[in-house]
Amino acid sequence: MNVLVTGGCGFIGSNLVRYLRAQRPGWKVVSLDKLTYAGNLENLGELEGDPGYHFVRGDIGNRELVEHVIRQHSIDAVMHLAAESHVDRSILGPEAFIVTNVLGTQVLLDACRPTGVKRFLMVSTDEVYGSLGPTGAFTESSPLRPSSPYSASKASADLLALACGHTFGMDVVVTRCSNNYGRYQFPEKLIPLMVVNALHDQPLPVYGDGGNVRDWLHVEDHCQALAIALEHGRSGEVYNIGGGAERPNIEIVKGILSILGKPESLIRFVKDRPGHDRRYAIDPSKIKAQLGWTPAHTFERGLEETVRWYVDNRPWWERVRSGAYLQYYETQYRARLEPAAA
Repeated sequence: MNVLVTGGCGFIGSNLVRYLRAQRPGWKVVSLDKLTYAGNLENLGELEGDPGYHFVRGDIGNRELVEHVIRQHSIDAVMHLAAESHVDRSILGPEAFIVTNVLGTQVLLDACRPTGVKRFLMVSTDEVYGSLGPTGAFTESSPLRPSSPYSASKASADLLALACGHTFGMDVVVTRCSNNYGRYQFPEKLIPLMVVNALHDQPLPVYGDGGNVRDWLHVEDHCQALAIALEHGRSGEVYNIGGGAERPNIEIVKGILSILGKPESLIRFVKDRPGHDRRYAIDPSKIKAQLGWTPAHTFERGLEETVRWYVDNRPWWERVRSGAYLQYYETQYRARLEPAAA
């Protein structure tokens, strides 16, 4: 099978490309990535010279390029991960999220139809469901109630993909995952940001009271689920992918400090972000029952392995953290290092 992975140099994308080359060695994998701030060729440096891997730099919004790549490499299936993905950035500048996540997805879908692509896997997020109360979990039939420009753009992309299947008969499968963590995650997200700050003995900014709850999924477990959904998912279906590891943010932060032997006095509670969803939880029973997937990592083991990876790979995140990210960090987080409102 020849597979196109969009966003293949990002966090989940690069882990997926490595997973496919290791676990599906007979597949040819083509990565298409615009290489924005979160896309990094170094994430896949180990695959240089691999005859089963090919990288193309480009924008999913460029239909001519996308059609050319699909035809040139005889692409059978598309795994669509390319997206602007940081909620804070979507609040500061929503337009880029609409351009990439909505318009880019539509251009990609349009390019797939005349080129013989057999399956389109739309990789989405549990954030499209909005916020949960203290009990219950999102199922595939939960209503879409996005709370941020980011989640609204992803919900739109999901619906465009499903509508393309309904209207044009395209073979489309949608997956919605909980919060991913693991190696090569850009250090604006919670876990790598806390690790990097703690290693520098800098304040660890925690929104609000730290009680926002997320369900955590190891990126390698997510990659396995995506491969299974691509191969065996039912056309037109949505599959929730969750790690079964609900934790409040403050517990995650304290766990990281404990692993690193750093004091909890580094924690700083900061003003909450607008529209911050209180709790997410995914019910993955459908993908478990229909496709036989289960996560392999416990959260405790996965978190310790992830923290140790950042400790052992300091040169990687120091290079990534410089430049654009450093400027963003200075303006967005340090400005918020005042006590949260009571």
